[in-house]
Amino acid sequence: MLKQYETVFIATPVLSEAQMKEAVAKYTKFITDNGGEVVYEEDWGLRQLAYPIQHKASGFYYLIEFKSEPDLVAKLETQYHRDERIVRFLTVAMDKDAVAYAEKRRANKAARKAAAAAAPAAEAEVPAAEEDVEPIEEATEE
Repeated sequence: MLKQYETVFIATPVLSEAQMKEAVAKYTKFITDNGGEVVYEEDWGLRQLAYPIQHKASGFYYLIEFKSEPDLVAKLETQYHRDERIVRFLTVAMDKDAVAYAEKRRANKAARKAAAAAAPAAEAEVPAAEEDVEPIEEATEE
């Protein structure tokens, strides 16, 4: 039976953008090659850690939601342990409420992104309308 999981890993901050993308591609490929299905991915970027881990104060956070058989989680976590680029990781099985919340969160994020994309277009039209209006000069008393 397929279950939905959410895994977050923290990669070392010394990685370049290309190395980080390579690490993410490695784990998404690992999931799909072992019969899983990646539902959602989100790059949280470089963030400060609450406490130093391996003498590092920050790390690249990345979230992957996927559906798979339960035995894939142990294999995935073994891969995390073997990779020196991964500082910490956490994989959680999602219940139906967590799945519904994640879908709602993704929908809200997409709506905000669409609204943000539409807002600059609306702002671009406003200055053009303001240029047609002549400024009102204030009367001065003499």
